Formats: sequence, C-alpha cells, structure tokens
Amino acid sequence: MAALKKGRNASATSKPWRSLALILIAIVALTGGMFASGHTTPRLGIDLAGGTSITLAAVPEAGQESAINKTNMDTAVSIMERRVNGLGVSEAEVQTQGDRNIIVNIPKGTNSKQAREQVGTTAKLYFRPVIATELAGGGAAPQPSATGEPSADPSGDKADDTSGDKATDGASEKATDGSSASATPSSSATTQGRAVTDALKADESPTPTDKASPSASATGGASDPDAKLQAAYAKLDCTKESVRATAGDGARATDSTVACGQNSSGQWQKYILGPAAVDGTDVDEADAVLNTTSGAGWTVTMKFTGEGSKKFADITGQLAQKQSPQNQFAIVLDGEVVSDPYVRQALTGGNAEISGNFTQQSSQELANMLSYGALPLTFREDSVTTVTAALGGEQLQAGLIAGAIGLALVILYLLFYYRGLSFIAVASLLVSAALTYVIMALLGPTIGFALNLPAVCGAIVAIGITADSFIVYFERVRDEIREGRSLRPAVERAWPRARRTILVSDFVSFLAAAVLFVVTVGKVQGFAFTLGLTTVLDVVVVFLFTKPLLTLMARRKFFASGHKWSGLDPKALGAKPPLRRTRRPSAPAQTKEA
Repeated sequence: MAALKKGRNASATSKPWRSLALILIAIVALTGGMFASGHTTPRLGIDLAGGTSITLAAVPEAGQESAINKTNMDTAVSIMERRVNGLGVSEAEVQTQGDRNIIVNIPKGTNSKQAREQVGTTAKLYFRPVIATELAGGGAAPQPSATGEPSADPSGDKADDTSGDKATDGASEKATDGSSASATPSSSATTQGRAVTDALKADESPTPTDKASPSASATGGASDPDAKLQAAYAKLDCTKESVRATAGDGARATDSTVACGQNSSGQWQKYILGPAAVDGTDVDEADAVLNTTSGAGWTVTMKFTGEGSKKFADITGQLAQKQSPQNQFAIVLDGEVVSDPYVRQALTGGNAEISGNFTQQSSQELANMLSYGALPLTFREDSVTTVTAALGGEQLQAGLIAGAIGLALVILYLLFYYRGLSFIAVASLLVSAALTYVIMALLGPTIGFALNLPAVCGAIVAIGITADSFIVYFERVRDEIREGRSLRPAVERAWPRARRTILVSDFVSFLAAAVLFVVTVGKVQGFAFTLGLTTVLDVVVVFLFTKPLLTLMARRKFFASGHKWSGLDPKALGAKPPLRRTRRPSAPAQTKEA
C-alpha cells in the first residue's frame, strides 16, 4: 500500500479546513458588500427589465447631403457607443436602421435623460475670437474688478506648477466679483466653465467703454462685423430659449457668427464671434479632474494635438495684443458659449483647463463628449419609447425552467451514479451558484454589468462545466481505489492528475469565452462574460472547496470503510486486492540431454 509523502504536501492535506475557511470568509465578505451597496439583485438588461429606445435621424446640412453615408453612420454608432459606455452604462445597444436612422436601446435603471443628451449631441467645439459682447436685453455686460497681478511663465515646469494656480485663483475671484457693474464686456466664467491656464491673466487695469454697443466694442479694424451680422446681433434675445437654440444656425467654421452664453451670475450674454481659430478635433484628450490645489473644484483639462497646439498658440498670441473684449476667445460648444476668458500672452504649452461652476457630473459629461469626438453628422431625435419587459420576462421564465430541469437531471445522475459523493458535488454547485450570484449583483453598480438572456444561457451552460470538474476528480479517485489503494491515499494521489485535467479544460473554456467577448458585440458579449466568469469560479471552487471537503469526508467512517452507498465501495468498483511483496519462486532447472 502506497504511503503519503511527508513534507509540505502532507502538511497541506492535513489541514483542509484552512481552504474551506478561506472560501467561507470570501462568500461572507462578498455577501456583506452586496447588502451594504444596496444592490441585492443583479442588474437586468433591456430585454429582461425593459428600458428606453431612442430613434435618431440623420439631418443633412446645407450643401452636404452626401455626408449621410454608411461610413459616417458607422462612425456615429461607434462614437455613441463609447459615449453611453462612458456614462457607466452596459448592455446598451446602438445600431443603424436603414440608411439614415440609428436606434439606441438603454436598459432600465439608467439615467435615460442624461444618455439621450449624450448620444445625440454633436459636440462641435470651436475656439472663436470675441468681437463684441453684451448682456442679453441691451444692458452692459458686467466687468469684474481687478484683484491683483498674477505672474506666469508658460514655459518651464516651475511656472506650470505655481503660476497656473495663481491664474486659476485670479479667474475665480474675478468671476465672484462679476456682479459689480462696469461698462466693459465680461470676462467672467460661464455657469459651465472658464478656461484657465498659466498664461490666462487677470487684467489689473481694465479699460472701460462708454457703452457696450457692437460698434463701440468692435474697434478692431479688420475685426468689425458687417451690417448683416450687426443686425442679427442687435435683434438677438438670448433670454428666450427658442432664440438661443437657433442662434448662429447655418454658420460654418470659417464664418463669423452670433452666439449666446451664460455668465457666473446666471445672466445670458450675446456675442459676435469671429471665424473658428481652433477646432474641437484639435483636442487630443480631455479629463474631468477635481482641482483641490487651487480650490477650483471640478475642472475639465484639455490637451491639444501638435497641430492644435500651434493653432492655439497663434490665436492666443494675436488676442493678447488687442483690447477688451477682443482679447477674449470664446469656447463654443454646439453653438453655445461655455467660456469666454481673455489672454495677455500666447499659450504655447498645448494644455488648457476649463474651470468654473462645474459639478462632477457636468464635468464628466463635457470631458466625455470632447474625448470621444464629435459626431460626423447632425441627428434629430425622432422618437423615444419605453420598452416593456413582457417578452423578455417570458423568455427568462422559460430559460429558468430549462435551467432548473437541467440542474435536476444533473443532481439525479450524480445521486444514481456517485451516491454519497453526490453530496460533495451538490454542495460545490451551491457554493459556485452563490459566488456567481453575489458577484453579478456587485458588478452591476461597479462596472455597469447587466444580466441579459444570453448571459443567463451562459450561467446555465456553466452548470455542466462545473459538474464536469467534479466528475473528473471523482473518477480519478475511483481509479486509484480500483488499483487496490484505500480511500485517503487514493484522494491525495488522484488530485495531481485530476488537477491538471481540470485546469486544461477550464483554460480552453476561458480562452473560448475571451475570444468570443473580444470579437463580438452586444448581447453575445453577455454570454461570453458570464461563461468566462463561471469558468474562473469553477477553478476557485474545485481548489478551495471540493478538494478540501473530499479530504475531510475521506476521514469519515462512512466513506473510508467503503460503504455501499458512499459511491466508493471497492467491491462495486472491482478493486484489485492490495499489492503484497512476495518472493518470486525460482524456476526449476532444466536438464540438458547429452
């Protein structure tokens, strides 16, 4: 009879309760986290819980009807998917319908209003020089008083670390003081933000003007607006939402235009803006950052491309030589001025920061749109409908019934074939199911995972994968008993061989799930994700629960004695008698004949 090898392996097998305690602690911790988060059920996809379906129609711009083509539609779908996923939404479906419609399906539990604003917004960003500005309704724009002269050197690390903060502080103070009236156009931050960098300065000696009329403000020579633009500016009333929505319609990037924006006091201002000097596509990346150093709160940092950095340096260098308000540039997002800072020297660093009255959500939304790019087309929201989960609920019920039938058949087979060993298999299946449920419930609020019908199918398929691992191990143990070994040595000798087979089998399943997740989109990814998750959990359960539990059961008389209902009866398995060392009888000598 073979004996166990002494040493580290023997010590490990003698304390299987350690592994059982570890997995029990993990289950308790995950369950506690699930209840603490308040999400005790997995988040359901749109096919199971319902949601919102948005239909967007592409609208051709004047003279660009050919822009509505398959390439641009596919690009728009890709950008919309990234935007919605950037909001933490998973299982959202974005697909084309026909040659000019896009359907966006958003699961229930998502902020559908926020998602609607994200998917349809073109996010056309331009940096335009300000020619004239005044408060909507004809009043003079408020001019903040000066609060010191921060110094800045845009070149050099030291300047980036110190003067940038000073400039930010100065801008914040001027925005705060912006309620005090002066006749000069405002450089205050809008409610959405204000662009601040180390070279954006607080003007310590503003030059007041007698009135804020377009002609008086636009004393820039070549920058004077023409009569048609002045007429549009004169009748522009930015206090009316309908007027703001159409301000500057039809203007191209190379045209001067009118626009509206809101200052820090919540008052609407109107602008005459020159041709776009920098395009939104020149922004390389944008991030929402909580600026705790200067107390600016949530800000959006932008990094320009190489070409964008040159354009930005050129326009800020030109504006720095002009008088207010023509030393300001307007950051225009979808036709609305979100910030109108002024400069005193060229910005050559290739970086900018928009700060002001941002919240975490608004800063992330703006950074999201800027990071993922502008849509190549303009879209109109045709319809928004609520999708019910009636059909999905019926399919889910049918799937759960099928899963229950499959699980019952597996348990019956285990009881019939493995008898007492089926207790270990069923307990392992329950542990695996508990881990799967708790982790799926936690993944909903953590990464936005939503359980859809294909994911449920993946969980049902995982029952067979998990049961297969138990069967591999049990059969290895039985093979050792057939060779004439007792149960405890058989359990330990069978484990290395079974472990190798289980790992190879699960690796193949996980690899298939990973490839399927990468090369597919939409709901099929839910199946692949669930299959991969349950495959990993199968390895965890077999190593930390099934093997230690069988080691403990092998010490019990019911299993160790080979009871006929244990599933390990040596007679029923056709075990050989124990090997005994005996001296081989010598062969009789053969006599040779002469």
